[in-house]
Amino acid sequence: MNIKYISLSVAFILFSISMIAQSKVGTVNVNEILSKLPELTTVNTTVADYNSTLEKTLNEKITIYKTKLEAYKKNSTTYSDVMKKTMSDELYGLENDIKKFQQNGTKLTQLKQDNLLRPLYKKISDMIAVVAKEQKYTQILTVDGNEFAYADEKFDITTVVKTRLGATK
Repeated sequence: MNIKYISLSVAFILFSISMIAQSKVGTVNVNEILSKLPELTTVNTTVADYNSTLEKTLNEKITIYKTKLEAYKKNSTTYSDVMKKTMSDELYGLENDIKKFQQNGTKLTQLKQDNLLRPLYKKISDMIAVVAKEQKYTQILTVDGNEFAYADEKFDITTVVKTRLGATK
């Protein structure tokens, strides 16, 4: 019984060592790679242009609101009660429209940016998979966001992925 126990313990230890030896873990900094990709300039320009278009539309809405408000203030004494109510409702509607547009503008800009970045993240992910397979890594962990306390830099494939993608150093 004692020999079986020792044999089983030795077998378990050898199995554990072989499993550890088969694992190769690497790290990658996806945000660093993304920041160096030449395509990011196009994404940032497109997002800025889109944001400018939204701001232009917002400013047009504000101008219309201010024009109607000034007209209302200037002529309110000549309006009937029905006309005052109609104009007041219209101004209130324009005000709400401006507030909603401001709230949605931020969301729309974020959605646009996310849609434009998605192919870049896919490109990075695909290259990470290629490099990991070539270098026989079993796992690649991202270091973005301090997900762990220590990683040996010799397993970091960030530079290799950046180079392969033509990203600047």
